[in-house]
Parts: sequence; structure tokens; C-alpha cells
Amino acid sequence: MKPPDIERLADWIVRRGLEGSEETDLLTKFSEKCNEAGLPLARALMIIDTLHPVHEGTVFRWRNDNVEEDATVQYGRTTEGDAATSWLRSPFYHLLQSGGEELRRRIAFGDPIDFPSIQEMKDLGYTDNIIFVRRFAEGAAIGEMDCVYSSWATRSPEGFSEADIAALRRLAPTLGLAIKSAALARVADTLVEVYLGRDAGQRVLKGRIQRGVADRIEAALWFSDLRSFTTITDTAKPTEIIPLLNDYAEAVITSIHEAGGDVLKLIGDGTLALFRGDDLADACSRALKAEGIARNRVTELNEKRRAEERPVTSVYVGLHVGEVFYGNIGSVDRLDFTVVGPAVNETSRIASMCRSVDRPLLISSTFADALPGAERTQLVSVGRFALRGVGHAKELFTLDPALM
Repeated sequence: MKPPDIERLADWIVRRGLEGSEETDLLTKFSEKCNEAGLPLARALMIIDTLHPVHEGTVFRWRNDNVEEDATVQYGRTTEGDAATSWLRSPFYHLLQSGGEELRRRIAFGDPIDFPSIQEMKDLGYTDNIIFVRRFAEGAAIGEMDCVYSSWATRSPEGFSEADIAALRRLAPTLGLAIKSAALARVADTLVEVYLGRDAGQRVLKGRIQRGVADRIEAALWFSDLRSFTTITDTAKPTEIIPLLNDYAEAVITSIHEAGGDVLKLIGDGTLALFRGDDLADACSRALKAEGIARNRVTELNEKRRAEERPVTSVYVGLHVGEVFYGNIGSVDRLDFTVVGPAVNETSRIASMCRSVDRPLLISSTFADALPGAERTQLVSVGRFALRGVGHAKELFTLDPALM
């Protein structure tokens, strides 16, 4: 690869990085352009850790031999099991421990085959491999995202030339910076979705961060909490409390998401969610569907936990519909993207009545009236009740017990 080609490719990387190209597209197009310019790449690999509740990082892969493999692979924790064993025997780990930035093995020319991955490359016919670790400065790491790893291999009978190696040394850091930029955007997406909810998170990323800016919307509202949670916390082993909360939150949250709702807040054992849509009847229908999905998942979860002799509970759900303010509430330096308004308070009060009437689900009359006719016929009234903090008694409904 000639110097003008290197500069053109570096400029291309910068432009694509600024445009927000995804990591897989960056690696694929970069590798193809290297081939076009005479650099005989046959396989390329880039790895970057992330900040995610499940995944430790992502591997991006490219090869030119028409062998099918996933171009993007997310991996879990490398601190235990087979993943830990593989990581500790990798050249990347060796470079991290030794403080080095580069490791080359001229596989077909007598260099030591001292890592399992190098032996694998030899078996697959690769002749030369160079690996880079580009570290971030102290303070620039986010979670475990503290460097970019890359590996470049060829099947050329001559291996990489010195000009090829010089080109990769020049271009790999530039590509790593573009990969880092894309990965940071993905981290931002993950964080706002995990901590704020899907819809609220996207609104924040699109610039809805001004204090006091809120939309006035009509929506179906969900509030749920766990039955006898206080008793469980008093009697169960302390080590059981967080796993219990996680198990039941997983059942509730996945059900809400599956039905098209957005979880806005987790308050101890409580969950506040919102179902929006141009058609309010559809929003209410989806909220009711979510309750059914959650009920089934909790039943399955309880069977599993009983078999493990662990504490079990059930979920109380209150459903309501009304007008709320949806947006930023708080101080200048601490904002919360949430919903506020009388309808939110009423939803919480409706859910709390589940204990008094011994029903797992209670629905307001306004929610019942908004439901499509077929679903409305499945409801039965449980009577009129005075809700704490609400001026007038409200008629509440539940699903016909024969249908639950």
C-alpha cells in the first residue's frame, strides 16, 4: 500500500466515523479497501469492551474466504469458566500483562506458535498475523472499555511486507478511534434505555433534557408491586432479597415490553409503566395483555422457585388511564424523565387496593370504558372504593375470576 493510499484510507475512516457508521460496516469496508489497495488482508478482528448489564464486550469479524460466521459477537464475562481460560491464553491478555502494544507472529516463517489462536490460524492456512492493543488514557475508560484490540492476518505466501505492517500500524489506531466512537454511542443507548426506559431514553438522546419541558399526553398507566414483600424481607435470608426482586422484575418488565409498553420507574418492589398510542383503546388493550403475560410468567417462576425451596410471591397490578405530564422534572443538576399528574397517583392507589379486596388485578372504570368491547365484557365490578388522596369514590373492576 502506497503512502497516498494510506492517507486516502485514513481520511475515509475519519469521515465514516464522524457520520456514525456502525462497527461492522467500518471493519468490512476498511478491509475490502485494504485489499483493493494491495494490502493482502484475509482476516480481521476488532474487539472492544462495553458498559452493559450482561455483555462484557463485542467482537467484530471479517474474512474473505466465503466461510460464514457472525460478523458481530457479544461475549459475557471473561472472569470465570471456559471464557476465562480462553482469555488468559490469548495474545491480547499477554500484551495487557506485559505492557506491550504489538505482537507479530510470522506463522509460516518459523516464528513460535505459542498461543492457541496462533495454532488455529496456522491450521487454517494463515501465514502472518499482527495484533495491536491500543490503550485509552487514564480517566478515559468507561467501565471495562479501556482499550481497542485488533488482529490482522494474511494467507499471502510472502506474508505481510514491511510496507503492509507500516500501513496497519498507521491505520489501525484511526480505525480503533472510529470503532470507539461507535461503541460509545451504543453505550449511551444502552445506559439511557436501561436506566430511563426505551421511550424516555430515546427522548433524552434526541435532546429532550431541558428542565420543565414536558408533553401533555393521555395514556394507559400501570403500577404494580409484590405481595407481602415487607414480610418476605423480614423473614427471608438477606442474600435472597435482591435475587427475588430481580426474578420478579424480569417477569414484569419483559411482559410490559413485549406488549409495547415502557417501564418508567422501579420503586423498590414497585413498577411504573406507560402504554402510549394514537388509539387509546389499543393502548389499554396492550396494558391488559401485559398483565396476562406477567401473570403466566410469575406462575412459571413460582414453580421454579418452589422447587428450589426459595421464597415466592405474586404481583398486584393496578391499571388506569388519564392525562399526564411526560417529561423532565427536578432540579438544575438532577433531572428525572417521568410522568406526573393525578392519574399517576390514582394508579398507585388502585394497585394498593388489591390487598384489601384480595384481587391480583384492579382496573379503573375509565380504563374499562376505554377497552375494546370484547375485552370489556371480560371484566366484573368489585365495587366502589374511596382511594386515599382521591376526592371521589371510584368503581373498580377485575378480570372475571373464571378467566384468570
